[in-house]
Amino acid sequence: MVDFVGCGPGAPDLITVRAREALEGAEVVVYSGSLVPQAILGMCKNARMHDASGMVREEITRLLADGERAGLRTVRLHDGDPSIYGAMREQVDALAAEGIASRVVPGVTSFLAAAAALGTQLTLPGVTQTIIVTRVEKRTDVPERESVRSLASHGATMVFYLSVHLLDRIVEGALAGGYAGSTPVAVVHRASWEGERVVKGTLADIERRVREAGITRTAIVIVGDAVAPSSYEFSRLYDASFGHGYRRARA
Repeated sequence: MVDFVGCGPGAPDLITVRAREALEGAEVVVYSGSLVPQAILGMCKNARMHDASGMVREEITRLLADGERAGLRTVRLHDGDPSIYGAMREQVDALAAEGIASRVVPGVTSFLAAAAALGTQLTLPGVTQTIIVTRVEKRTDVPERESVRSLASHGATMVFYLSVHLLDRIVEGALAGGYAGSTPVAVVHRASWEGERVVKGTLADIERRVREAGITRTAIVIVGDAVAPSSYEFSRLYDASFGHGYRRARA
């Protein structure tokens, strides 16, 4: 079978053990261009390496199919996690149409590395229990029901991939959907990479701050009170008055 491997957000020590084992044993690797750090590519000790950044879908699928049919351990290496904005499904389906099975090795996705960089918790009692992961429409269509304005009406933590260059649309849609101008926003550029940068602000000033920082790509945008909460409730799970299957209530 062909392994679809997520390399994580960038830092080589954030790759999973299973992913590293797949890379170390790989004989054919098709990887996602500059999105995969050199330190992770260096784990592929005995593989024929193919940079997919200049390829079209059919060329990628052909390399994967040919490798598997030749009896070679074949890996499609994606940045982050293959299931999030990775175009994995179309590749898996194309291989399946040729009778070739696939296995997915998950990776730490970049919004989790971004949250770690912020040192924050994206779901907080009394603030929000929901994370919305989305992107802003440009060359790739987004259904109207998933517009920033529509999603913002939930008041949840919103995470945007592939959209920092469209920050004005995020701000406009979030304000139109009900967020206040004082709502905290964080932009994390190349989360977990060397040179990671964090820009914090509010919906009222984040465009200016990011423009001054010169960040135009490869960044996660997080909007919501959980980014910098003014207050929140403690979890009931560890409250003395709360009992469950492993602990009796103490008060």
